[in-house]
Amino acid sequence: MERWQNRVAVVTGASSGIGAATVKDLLKANLIVVGLARRLERMKELKAQLPAEQQKRFHAVACDVSSQESVDTAFERIIKELGGVDILINNAGIFAGGQISTQDPVELQNVLQTNVMGVVYCTQRAFKSMKERNFDGHVVVVNSVVGHRIPMTFGNNEPPIFSIYPPSKYAITALTEVLRQEFKGLNTKIKITSVSPGLTDTEIVVDEFKGAEFPSLKSEDVSSCILFTLSTPPHMQVHEITVKPLLGE
Repeated sequence: MERWQNRVAVVTGASSGIGAATVKDLLKANLIVVGLARRLERMKELKAQLPAEQQKRFHAVACDVSSQESVDTAFERIIKELGGVDILINNAGIFAGGQISTQDPVELQNVLQTNVMGVVYCTQRAFKSMKERNFDGHVVVVNSVVGHRIPMTFGNNEPPIFSIYPPSKYAITALTEVLRQEFKGLNTKIKITSVSPGLTDTEIVVDEFKGAEFPSLKSEDVSSCILFTLSTPPHMQVHEITVKPLLGE
C-alpha cells in the first residue's frame, strides 16, 4: 500500500458496516480518506473514535449517492479541498425485502437508484478526476455473491424476499466489466475490481438471515479484500474477488 500513502480515497456508505471498516483500514494505511454517507452524524461519531493523527486525515461529507446533484456537490468539494480522487470504493447499497411481483415500484426504484445509479454517478466523477490528472487510480465496487448466482433460500412454498436486490447486483457485475473495457478503450490504466461477499453481518441484513444457521462474514473481512486488491502492483489487476463464510453456502 506504500504507493497510496497520502493519496485520496473516497468511500461511499461510510457510516457503518463494510464502509466504516474500510475507512479505518485505509486510514491505518496512511491514506487521506473521504467518507460519503447520508448519516453525517454517524461518520462524526466514527471520526471521534479514531486516533488524533487519523482524525486529521478523515473527512466526513454528507452525500446521498442516489442523487446526482448530491454526488456532484460532494465531489466538487473533494476536488476543491483535496485536489482530486485517487481511489473510489463504491460501497453504498440498500436492501428492501419483498417480492418484485407485488412490491411498490417506488421501493424497487429506490434500490436500483442507490445500488446501480449511485455507482454510475460516483464512478463518473472519480474517473473524470483521475483521467484529467493522468493518474492511474483504482475503482472498487462492493458487489455480492447474489450478483452472480441467486440461491434458493426458502422451502415450504414460502416466497423469497430478495426482491430486486440480486438484479441490482447482477447489473453491477455487468457494469464493472463494461467500465473495465471503457477504461482500457479510453487509453487509461485505471483499474476496477468487483468484490463479492457472501452474507456479511451488517445493518443491511434482515432478521430472516440472522442466527447460527446463517454463518456470516464480518465487515473487516470484506475490507481486507478491498485492501488486498489495492495493494497489488500497477501491472496486475484483480477482476473479481468472491469471499464467503467458511461454513456458508
